[in-house]
Amino acid sequence: MSKLGERLNLIHVGFIGKGILVGLLSGLVVSSFRLLIERSLFFWRYLYAEAHYNVLWLVGIILLLLMIGLINIRLTKQQPHIMGSGIPEVETQLSGNLKLQWWPILWRKFIGGALAIGSGLFLGREGPSIQLGSSIGQGVASGLKEKGTNERVLIASGAASGLAAAFNAPIAGTMFVLEEIYHNFSPLVWMTSLAGALSANFISSNIFGLTPVLHLNYTMNFPLRLYWHLLVLGIILGGLGIVYQKVLLAMPTLYRRFKVIPRYADGLIPLLLVIPIGYLWPDTLGGGNSLILSLAKQQPTALIVFGLLVLRFIFSMISYGSGLPGGIFLPILTLGALIGDFYGVLMANLGLLPRNLIMNLVIFAMAGYFAGIGKAPFTAMLLITEMVGTLEHLMPLAVVSLVAYLVVDILGGAPIYESLAERMQVNQPHLTRSGHHGRLEVPVFEGTAFVNAEVRDIAWPRETLLVSIRRGEKELIPKGDTEILAGDTLIVLTDHNRRAQVKLALKKLSVRH
Repeated sequence: MSKLGERLNLIHVGFIGKGILVGLLSGLVVSSFRLLIERSLFFWRYLYAEAHYNVLWLVGIILLLLMIGLINIRLTKQQPHIMGSGIPEVETQLSGNLKLQWWPILWRKFIGGALAIGSGLFLGREGPSIQLGSSIGQGVASGLKEKGTNERVLIASGAASGLAAAFNAPIAGTMFVLEEIYHNFSPLVWMTSLAGALSANFISSNIFGLTPVLHLNYTMNFPLRLYWHLLVLGIILGGLGIVYQKVLLAMPTLYRRFKVIPRYADGLIPLLLVIPIGYLWPDTLGGGNSLILSLAKQQPTALIVFGLLVLRFIFSMISYGSGLPGGIFLPILTLGALIGDFYGVLMANLGLLPRNLIMNLVIFAMAGYFAGIGKAPFTAMLLITEMVGTLEHLMPLAVVSLVAYLVVDILGGAPIYESLAERMQVNQPHLTRSGHHGRLEVPVFEGTAFVNAEVRDIAWPRETLLVSIRRGEKELIPKGDTEILAGDTLIVLTDHNRRAQVKLALKKLSVRH
């Protein structure tokens, strides 16, 4: 039995089982959330169509939207952490710097998000889906009496499951958690997250079918002789990505300059401003999924595409800046698609690009824009690959994503979700000692000060203990003369409530001077 246990690693098997449970539950909840939003958008488009024939329908629309605003005011006053996408909350929670109650978050986010996104605001379902999944992961952990690291692993698994169910993208869901939220490629985390994401995707695929979410048709692969377009497009996407970051982060300040209504009531502003958009252009309502698909059916002129780009940019900022429950994931992809389409149409009009390659640029630009804004290129490439449903674009996707990422990096841009997490007002900035220990997993990257250093040479933060070093599949018990290598993972024990501070201190120690 001992040899079998060594081969099988029962701890990993147990967490895979827990991940599957989290994934199945997250798949059911997020699929219901997604279905409710889709049906709501059909309902609102019907209302706007009827309003053209009878002004009373327009009055009814106004009253319904005000009611949605009042419901969200009540929900956000009760639980402020349902505002926005929820991804910064999940990231801060996993860092150990935020404590949330899973059930109050879960049901309020579900109702508030479905009402706000379903009403046609330019918000995405993916951020709320990630928070819904993470809440379910926390709920399962609570039911199984899991604490500390084990609880965080299940929260991360729920987050991956939520994104997988929202987009039918299990691999991207797992990568997003590792690259953007958890910032750690721990085997326990990725195996549990992947198990959850695959299970959630199984549920959503049974409900929505196997057709990729953004199944875009194209006629030919992008030829190598035209790869210079990818470099130019990547630079444009990176530059516009910085603009997106700065405007989005400035939106709460802009809302506060006009102190006509309290912060929790800001959601009334986009809910009223969406009325003329729905009345005049009902097909543009929502996160943008249907708009992206429409580009493949009928190519608009450059002027129309530019108008859509400006409209989507401005109103997505107003929608998200209000604090209503909703994400920026899908709106970012929509803006990227419109940028790629606009660039492609201009190049085709100038005779520098065949028109049948415009859709290729739409696909590449979605990945590039998200890679730049989120600074998560691997997630961007995998996400678009899964959402479009083909691997043939992987090389040009990588080129555009890398160029956009480098431009944002050179211009000093930070990952948008990390920036939002830093700006989030946490009501417990000075956590007292909890009295129980928490475990930190600190990856050692090539080029940092930890590489080739001996354990005794590092000025470890106070009240911390290096308990082991994970090297590949082995766990080493550290001694004073143990040499730390690139690729190691340091397992550090500290007070549970000081995890975030210790993690930051270790990050500073690892920087070469």
